[in-house]
Formats: sequence, C-alpha cells, structure tokens
Amino acid sequence: MLRIITQQADVVSELQRICNRTHDEHVLHKEATVREVLQAVKRQGDKAVLHYTAEFDNHILKSEELRVTSSEMDAAYQQVSRELLQAIQLASRQIEAFHRQRVPKGWVHFGDDDVVVGKRYTPVDCAGLYVPGGRAAYPSTVLMNAIPAKVAGVSRVVMVTPPGKRKGINPAVLVAAQEVGIREVYRVGGAQAIAALAYGTETIPKVNVITGPGNIYVTLAKKLVYGTVGIDSLAGPSEVLIIADETANPVNVAADLLAQAEHDPMAAAILLTTDTALAKNVQVAVERQLVDHPRRIDTEKAIAHYGLIVVVESLSAAAVFSNEFAPEHLELQVQDPWALLADIRHAGAIFLGDSTPEAVGDYLAGPNHILPTSGAARYASPLGVETFLKHSSIIQYSQTALQKAAGAIDALATVEGLPSHKDSVRRRIQQQE
Repeated sequence: MLRIITQQADVVSELQRICNRTHDEHVLHKEATVREVLQAVKRQGDKAVLHYTAEFDNHILKSEELRVTSSEMDAAYQQVSRELLQAIQLASRQIEAFHRQRVPKGWVHFGDDDVVVGKRYTPVDCAGLYVPGGRAAYPSTVLMNAIPAKVAGVSRVVMVTPPGKRKGINPAVLVAAQEVGIREVYRVGGAQAIAALAYGTETIPKVNVITGPGNIYVTLAKKLVYGTVGIDSLAGPSEVLIIADETANPVNVAADLLAQAEHDPMAAAILLTTDTALAKNVQVAVERQLVDHPRRIDTEKAIAHYGLIVVVESLSAAAVFSNEFAPEHLELQVQDPWALLADIRHAGAIFLGDSTPEAVGDYLAGPNHILPTSGAARYASPLGVETFLKHSSIIQYSQTALQKAAGAIDALATVEGLPSHKDSVRRRIQQQE
C-alpha cells in the first residue's frame, strides 16, 4: 500500500532514500558485473557481445544476426496498424518542431583593434541511441533519441535495442526508426550494447555520444564509459513527483502515480499534498486501480518500495521538498500552477494543471522525455539537440591587438612559470618593431 507520512524528519529521510535508490549496496554489486562486461567487450568485440546476449537475454545469435536487415525493417510496416503509424508520424512532427526551436546559433563578435571572438557549433560524427526493451516496446523513445540527433545534423546514427521473442525487434520500434531515417539497427541490449557503442566491435561501430534510458545495468554502463564517449545523462529508473492541493482529482492523481510505477520495480511515485482527505483518497484509488493492472507485480513493487504520500503544511513547503528531490517529472495539480511554478527550481519536465498528465510529455507534446533522474535535475537537463553538438571557440587578434595585450600576457605567463608562453608573444611584437 502507498504509505502516508506527515513528520518532516521522516519526509526528508524518505525522499533521500528514494533519490539515492541507485546507490545502495545491491547496485554497487551490479557495477562489478558491468565492469566485467565492459572489459570483455573491449577486448573481445562481437564474441563478448554474443556471449552476454546469450547469458543475460537468452538469445543465441551469430555476428551476422546482430544487425537488423533491411527486409526486416521494411516488413515492420506490414505489422503495425494504420492508427499506430499515424500516431508515430504525428509525434515525430511535433517532437521535431519543438527541437528545431532549440538549435543553438554560432556567433562572432568584432571588438576594438580587430579582436574577433566567437563560437561555432558542429555535430558529432556518429551517435549511438539506446532504446530499451524487455518489459515493453518504446517507439516513442526512438523518436525522442533520434529526432534531436537528426536536427543537430549528425551524419551517422545507429540504434541498439534488446532482441525480443524469436530474436525479433518490436515492429513499432522499427517503424519509428525508419520514420526518422535510421537504417542501422542492432539487436543487442544491456551493458554489452553500451560497451559495443563505446569501444566498437567487428560489427557495431564506435560512436561519439550515447543517449537513451535503460535499466540499472545500462545506466551503470553509461556512467563507466563516460569520458571514452559522451553521454546524455544517467537516465533511469523513472520517477514522478506530484504536488496537489484540495482541487486535485484523486483518481487522476492515482493514475499518474501508477503511470510511473508501471515502468520498473525501481520507479518512484511521490505525492506531496496540503490536503489530508486527498491523501487518503489517492491511497484508496491506487489500490483500486492496481486490482486488474496488467503490470501489477512490477507496479506493486515500485509502489511498496518507492511510493510515498506526504502531507505538507503548505504549497511552499511542497516546493522546498520538490526542489530537494529534483524529480524527473513534476506535476503541479493545483489551483494556480503558474504561481507555484515560480517556486520550482529543479525538475526535468514540469506539467501544469489537471489536463496535463505526464503521458502527454511521453508521447506527443514535443519536449524530450529522456530526462535527468535521481536528483540529477539539480545540474542536468533533458536530452536535446545540444546533446549531439559541441562548440568551438573562435579567436583572432590583429597585430595592434596583440601588442596591447602583450604586457598582461607576459605578467600572467611569468607568474605561472611558462616562459615559452610569453616568448611566443614577445617574438611577434619584436617582429613588428
């Protein structure tokens, strides 16, 4: 049952426990396994990828079976309904429209004495997209990964996703991939997929950036390969925090809590409310909605371990707790959500009002649903076009500008004990004289 607590000391400790759920001893034990997988793939390439796919996913593959064939990609269109195809296309258009507004622009500033400084943006050469599988299929995650890369101008985009029944990939996932121009898909998941993207194998190319959410093994693998490649963030397990007052509908609040809890046994679902009656009604509604839930076992585990209802004194207090937790998804189901928004500092995505369930952000709204979790929203942002771009500084000095700067450069180089730094400037000044 979803617990209700009211004591502030308990609130702080419980929120910390839930926020740190990926850092306990059980998770640290998994990190040792992930390190072993990474090293094996780095040394042995395809051989290790196939070994761990057999061990962890119970699929025996050959190297030539890792890449999904073009005929499989094309056949996927015959296996999805027209309604689903239209939904994928609608979502694709709206996600692309949003991300095209986020493309950063390079700039150049011409200062005094012909000093030129600026910044230019260029895409990475190759991006690797991780799309989770196993418990469910996520065509929406294909779109959220691929479209920002496409808008950024990445020339080569490859996708990895775990094989399903009979080694196949869900047709909706393959259709989504084709709709956004991905032709290179590999049937591999878990830490071995992240390792293959980071180090490259005989079959799977080494990439520059890896994006996309996954289970704890995927998250740990991304953490450990960061530096060899770039990553978006350590996304997952999923979480929602809802702030609600007496105007909120308890049935809707319960549904939104379960919409996160059904993702994973480690998903978090938290309600902060000023209304004791609402807290009790949501608790009852959650139990009722769980009765015939198709994913009841995993959802109940999440609710039992990482579900929480907190009765707070005020909406301001709720905002303070929310900022400490820094949730992946934050719903403001209050009478005036825009007023409360002013108090919110840390959240991956913020959903305002009763008519904006988190599900609209998962699928159609446009902003990315790959978001920072486990408190990372204090410093990290959603996946976006900028994830696939890097910027370079541009600097040009004229002879006059260099001469004026020479004294300051000389002083700084001297105090830092770098004689060739100041010499590289002095020689140019002497040549001008």
